[in-house]
Amino acid sequence: MKRAWFDAPADVFAKLHPSQILGDLSLSPFADEPAQKLAWQYEVDHLQPIAARLPGTHVFLEFGIPRMGRRADAVIIAGSLIFVLEYKVGRRDFPIHARDQVHGYGLDLKLFHQTSHDKTIIPILIATKAPAQPVDLGFAHQEGVLAPINCAPGDVLPTVQRFIAMDSGGAIDPLAWAAGRYAPTPTIIEAAEALYAGHDVADISRHEAGQENLQRTSTAIEAIVNQMKATGGKALCFVTGVPGAGKTLAGLNIAAGRLKNGIGEDSALLSGNGPLVEVLATALTRDFRERARRRGLRKEQQHLLGRAPDKLIQAAHRFRSHYLHDPNPPPEHVIIFDEAQRAWGRAKASRYMAGKGHQDFDQSEPAFFLSVMDRRPDWCVLVCLIGDGQEIHDGEAGVAEWLRALQSDRRHWQIYAPPTLLASAGPLDPVLIHYLRQAGHQPDPRLHLDVPVRSFRSDKLARFVAALLAEDPQLAAACRPDPVDYPIFFTRSLAAARAWLRACRKANERSGVLASSNGLRLKPEGLFVKARIDGPVWFLNPAHDVRSSSALEEVATEFDVQGLELDWTCVAWDLNLRRTNHWHAREFEGTKWREVSQSSSGISKADYVRNAYRVLLTRARQGMVIFVPRGDAADATRPPAEYDAIADWLAACGVAALPAVTS
Repeated sequence: MKRAWFDAPADVFAKLHPSQILGDLSLSPFADEPAQKLAWQYEVDHLQPIAARLPGTHVFLEFGIPRMGRRADAVIIAGSLIFVLEYKVGRRDFPIHARDQVHGYGLDLKLFHQTSHDKTIIPILIATKAPAQPVDLGFAHQEGVLAPINCAPGDVLPTVQRFIAMDSGGAIDPLAWAAGRYAPTPTIIEAAEALYAGHDVADISRHEAGQENLQRTSTAIEAIVNQMKATGGKALCFVTGVPGAGKTLAGLNIAAGRLKNGIGEDSALLSGNGPLVEVLATALTRDFRERARRRGLRKEQQHLLGRAPDKLIQAAHRFRSHYLHDPNPPPEHVIIFDEAQRAWGRAKASRYMAGKGHQDFDQSEPAFFLSVMDRRPDWCVLVCLIGDGQEIHDGEAGVAEWLRALQSDRRHWQIYAPPTLLASAGPLDPVLIHYLRQAGHQPDPRLHLDVPVRSFRSDKLARFVAALLAEDPQLAAACRPDPVDYPIFFTRSLAAARAWLRACRKANERSGVLASSNGLRLKPEGLFVKARIDGPVWFLNPAHDVRSSSALEEVATEFDVQGLELDWTCVAWDLNLRRTNHWHAREFEGTKWREVSQSSSGISKADYVRNAYRVLLTRARQGMVIFVPRGDAADATRPPAEYDAIADWLAACGVAALPAVTS
């Protein structure tokens, strides 16, 4: 990834003819955007006389910001200070979203750019038509990134000079600083946008281990794809991974990579996770249309281009419904099925399809998807991304159903799998393990993702949550993430939890309140889990929109957030998972709690309840607070002692009580 499209010492930059600078910038991918060319012209004209007054500094234009897949307009290195400049050409005001944008650039440099970790970063927002602003030196956050400073064009030089006059740190080597290693960790939404825009997974991977892990898996799958293409074969390929290892990111990387490279065969990521598909598709469409708008395309052209992401990410049920009526082979040669273990078994799929008028549908979803791909007369690859401990729906068939579907009349399919599927403690019974050993290729360890990439703060979160939901508080306490890197608290006050989230969230980070879908006795606390959220709005809209997650008004459930993530979360804990001398799962019906029953798939419904909390407790990237209500002695459905037992368990597992939030 090229760090900046132009850079030079300030005295050199000041003396160059603008056409030389614009010539370097014209080599960037944005050179065909008329609005961008005008913005560059303005920035160069504005910054050259400023640079002439700042000897010993260094100027970067279009400097890459790792996690966001975007570039800051300008960066000035002066002494030990890093100034990040963002221009809003033609604006007279300083809108919140623009302040969040430049603040986000500063935070991402601080967190993900190795040579910026110990530096002071000063974001400056420049509205080119704004009147002169008071010179405000801002205030520093604990991360070492100042609050954004609003500047009119004439305010920039005196603001920078005042900071330089106060600087007493050692001078930064600009080129060594720029070459510093990036260690970004994008949200799945940011990753999808970056990959779809043409970035490589190496640009957005968290660190070398995560990058190498994802690249290794992608390379292994590409080799399988190339072999099937060369031989006219058909392959089922399983990819497993530890929680948070980036299985969906790997799938997006494969699908988007084939699209980016113009390979010629269609590919798509299918998911049975409807909210995930809706949020990602909406995010890609918004981002794509914004890029089209900046290119000066008409609205109707923007709309047509904005439909393109629908091809990359598709809902599995829509794919299924389409090919129930269409007997033709699909155009895709490569299908990546996300969370493939969640595909329905024969009983649930048949019941559902009968309710839709398809009385003769009598097969599992894995069998049907394989039959559709088998229609291709040449070759195809179906990649199954397999999660662990994620079953939250009754009727999910698990990985075993995909193998059973091949045992009948699809023995011509080749099978590729990682060693994890052959382990005795894995998801397969001995009969299917034997079948996989006999019918499959040599197990390939590259098909297992073993490096967590979700939380850049802590790799220990998944182990901690697993221990918390088990029966060993000492193990949980030992696995608890470092509070400095990943704070976890509990509180008995929802108001205190919200105050903490508001204090933690910065710039474009997202926070939100989560609860189990059967946490019906959270209603007296004002949390209505049956009130459906608008997923794309909740995950994508800014904090000032009351429907957004960061407004902390609407609560999302495990079904809304599985596969997605927030920076900061409050997880509200209800009595559908309570503590006696062990964990005890229940569900609320009518006016009382009742014991959970066995599911139709043979998986205990208690496992669904536990997995729901596993999902909720692993959505936060930077930290979380767990809200445990105090209950009401006058309400038989909310006995205080049962809530107290949960709070006591959290404390025994090393979770500290939330301290008072100071303003």
